[in-house]
Amino acid sequence: MSNQINIGKIVATFGTQGEVILTHALGKKVQLKGIEAIFIEITKGNRIPYFISSSKAKSTEEIFISLEGITSKEMAHKLIGKQAWLGEEDFRQLAGKQSAIALLGYTIINEGVNIGSVMEVIEQPHQILLSINYKGNEAYIPLHQESLKKINHTKKEVHVVLPDGLLEIYE
Repeated sequence: MSNQINIGKIVATFGTQGEVILTHALGKKVQLKGIEAIFIEITKGNRIPYFISSSKAKSTEEIFISLEGITSKEMAHKLIGKQAWLGEEDFRQLAGKQSAIALLGYTIINEGVNIGSVMEVIEQPHQILLSINYKGNEAYIPLHQESLKKINHTKKEVHVVLPDGLLEIYE
C-alpha cells in the first residue's frame, strides 16, 4: 500500500443524502475527479477507505463529497471531525505546487548540506514549520522570508539558510 498523506478533515454534513464537507490544505480549488477513494481515520491509526461517488469544489479550502454507503445525514454526521487522507500518488496529482503541503517529501538543503526530508508541514500565521528527522530527533525548520532561499520543484528540494545554532538544539 502506498504512503498516505493527511489532507484535512471532515467538518460538516451537507444536505440530507449523506454528503460531507472536507476542509483541506491542498492549496487550490479542487474536486476529487479521478480519485477512487479517500481514507478516513475512524480511530487513531485506523484509516478506512471510502469510495467517492461524487465531489464538487466549494472553495480553495473545502470540497463537497458523496461517499458510497453514506446515504443519510445521520451516517455522515459520524464522520465529522475525522481526519482525511489520500494516497501519495493521488495527493501529488491534486496538491497545488504553491501550497505548503506540497513540500511533503522534499529534501531540506541548509547552505548546501542535506539535513533531512520533510515529514510534516505545520502552517502558522506568520511562518511555516517543516518537521524533519535530524540525527534521530524530530526537528522543526522555520520557513519564512529570512530563511527560505529557493524551492526547486523539479529536484524536490527546499534550500534554506538557518539561524546559527538552530540545528544544534536538536542534536
